[in-house]
Amino acid sequence: MSAPPTNQLPGAAERTIRGPIHHKGPGPAESGWLDPRGRGHGGRGLALHRITGVVIVFYLYLHLGVLSMLLIGRSSWSSFLSLVTAKGFLALEAVLIAAVLFHGLNGIRVALVGSGIAVSRERALFWAAGVIALVAAILAALHILGAL
Repeated sequence: MSAPPTNQLPGAAERTIRGPIHHKGPGPAESGWLDPRGRGHGGRGLALHRITGVVIVFYLYLHLGVLSMLLIGRSSWSSFLSLVTAKGFLALEAVLIAAVLFHGLNGIRVALVGSGIAVSRERALFWAAGVIALVAAILAALHILGAL
């Protein structure tokens, strides 16, 4: 005869032991959702993917708000254009380009690694996405700010 089945989850006994780990449950701790410390390239890529995703969503809502200023009238739109054509504001466009490029390229990396196609090339794909996004951001900043 076999032993009666227990209703405990695997690892439940380990989670009850006191120790230096503050989070003793399944999944990452709430504070570690965006924290890339102590992770490999895949974990850092995931944290940056989440951060750039939040930045892109924030930009989209901001963009919709800006476009709604067209409904107010021509004078408010003209005064707003004088603000957004300042050099500091234009530099943020380069940051946005870097975020969108990294997010897209990292998404391709996640799909390739997750499907098992490029598991051995995960580190190279991570660095390639970062370098391409950085170079594109520098070129975009030079072009937007008028140096190219």
